[in-house]
Amino acid sequence: MDEAAATRRAAHDAIADVEPAGLRERIARQLDDGSMVPGIVTILTARETGTGPDGTLSGEPLSEPIACRAAGVQLIYDGLRLTRTLSQDEPWTRADLEKTPEDVDETTTEANLAILVADVMVARGFYLLACTEAADRAVETVRSFGRDQTLRAETGESALDTNLERDVLELAVVGGATLDGTVTPGLREFAADLGEEVSDASFAALEHSLADSVTDRLSTVSTETASSGGVTTSVDD
Repeated sequence: MDEAAATRRAAHDAIADVEPAGLRERIARQLDDGSMVPGIVTILTARETGTGPDGTLSGEPLSEPIACRAAGVQLIYDGLRLTRTLSQDEPWTRADLEKTPEDVDETTTEANLAILVADVMVARGFYLLACTEAADRAVETVRSFGRDQTLRAETGESALDTNLERDVLELAVVGGATLDGTVTPGLREFAADLGEEVSDASFAALEHSLADSVTDRLSTVSTETASSGGVTTSVDD
């Protein structure tokens, strides 16, 4: 899919200056191991609402404003996804580790590096969205994630995990639709409906089963908005 490839290229471009090279490579692997659904939805929303490019994105993704937004959404998601994994399977406290100094040192180093990878990804995602209308939604996405994971640790309620995917889908729709500074009620409803279809903590199935229908449904939302006179509401409503 062109949108997936554009998102991946833009995200890789966004971390191209991260040093040292070993850290950059770890971030790249985290991106490559995940689904590009957040970036795909960002680009498709922009395209179908008439604010994004109507053809294939260029070979220089960060020169395209919408690809830059897609990369920002994607980086925030992948950073939080890694943080969620680490918080639920803390490598610092695994009981099955052999308690030799070498094992402890290696595990601690890997765990600390993973936290650094997650932090850099989220920070770079914020940087890409900082001057966009999606900035406030990005902040709220991270805050909601923190609240959910704190509550999950206290209650063991695993259903809270999918709130991240749902919130990121809303961030993607806001990021894609707000090149003109507004987002319609229909788009908010679309994001909520799409979020309800997330059945677990992975976007893998969504990427393969809903890619075509996302475009169709966004097209319907855009048509309904146009026929109603293009009524919009601000992002902060």
